[in-house]
Amino acid sequence: MYKAEVIISNKSGLHARPASLFVKEAGKYDSIIKVIKNGKEYDSKSIIGILSMGAVEGDRITISAEGPDEKEAVEGLVRLLESKFGEA
Repeated sequence: MYKAEVIISNKSGLHARPASLFVKEAGKYDSIIKVIKNGKEYDSKSIIGILSMGAVEGDRITISAEGPDEKEAVEGLVRLLESKFGEA
């Protein structure tokens, strides 16, 4: 298992467009990837799961992956979040 903590830094949080990009990125990996916010787990490969998390700017989340490409999966998703999805 590999995990990392990240703070949501884009102003609009994980609304529809960033959530879809997040799910698309997560789908590239074979590992099982979960996002944890306030102790609750969400499926990173489900748009409904990510949207229902309601992550907004400043929220701290943990990305956890288990599988053959777990490190690459977590690092790829952290990079995407840190890029603010191309938003200002």
